[in-house]
Amino acid sequence: MSGKLKVAVLFGGQSSEYSVSLHSAGSALRAMPDDYEVYTFGITSDGHWYQYEGSVDAIEHDHWREGKVCPATLSLDPGDHGFLVRRNGNTELIKVDVLFPILHGIHGEDGTVQAAAELAGIPCVGCGMTSSAICMDKEYTHLVVEAAGVKMAKWFCVREEEKEDPDMLYEKAEAMFGMPCIIKPCNAGSSYGVTKAKDRESFKEGLVDAFRYDRKLIVEEFVNGFEVGCAVLGKVHPILGEPDEIEISTDIFDFTEKYNLITSKIHVPARISTAMKEKVYDSVRKVYRALDCEGMARVDSFVVGEEVYLNEVNTIPGFTSASRYPSMMKAIGYEFTDVIRLLVNDALGR
Repeated sequence: MSGKLKVAVLFGGQSSEYSVSLHSAGSALRAMPDDYEVYTFGITSDGHWYQYEGSVDAIEHDHWREGKVCPATLSLDPGDHGFLVRRNGNTELIKVDVLFPILHGIHGEDGTVQAAAELAGIPCVGCGMTSSAICMDKEYTHLVVEAAGVKMAKWFCVREEEKEDPDMLYEKAEAMFGMPCIIKPCNAGSSYGVTKAKDRESFKEGLVDAFRYDRKLIVEEFVNGFEVGCAVLGKVHPILGEPDEIEISTDIFDFTEKYNLITSKIHVPARISTAMKEKVYDSVRKVYRALDCEGMARVDSFVVGEEVYLNEVNTIPGFTSASRYPSMMKAIGYEFTDVIRLLVNDALGR
């Protein structure tokens, strides 16, 4: 019997960020500590779970289902403390010590997997069910954080039944904060469905695009500043990474720019003063606490003059070795493998 810590890594998932998860998981698997016994479980885009035994390359290139896979499911019986795998006509129980979901978007980052882990009695890396669900839904994030006194852009939520009257919604936005404004799905990541609307026509087009990804969306005031992010790790006394800064030459930091950086740049550390860095840290701590986050999150904000405005919170941020979260942690002395070990220990210690 192996005395190594048994870590189950989940990748893939049913969200529009399926491909992002494959790359995040690939990088994380390459950086796993040698003293972990790692099991990998893939979730297809249509929701089927498999234990996967094969190369990391096949995960990153989405060929993993062509390798050695067996149907699997997470057992919700806490006595099992693991996965039931169907292999050669038999059901095998694989016990694990900790669950490490590297899943982005719905059915992975929104509290569903976290709830299953709680039922199964298995420690889970990252935020718990409630904070994951609240952070994933931008309406609820706005409501909670606003109540905590954190500065945010003016906003309102639009539900699916309201989309039949786009002119009314446009006039509401005009009256509240004018154009341009930002339209985004409440439950989506990687800038899918995000539009900077400048007039009535682009506003209507933005509504249509956002509703492709969710049944409700946020319309918010355009904040004329620059974006900074901050990696957070832990719970009671969380570690704050070195803030980064996104420099863009387009209207928004969209999917293409996020993952290719064609015209955009990410600066670590952010090009801000020491005083502004402390303001960012103060805001991040307040947001993280208000949302009851634990484990990890990336808190994204806008710096506007001398003020800090919250943008959004990502509870399972991009996790490749070049992604923003690991880069911010590296800037304060933690290599990728160190970050993984800290996250796993945090989950086990709760």
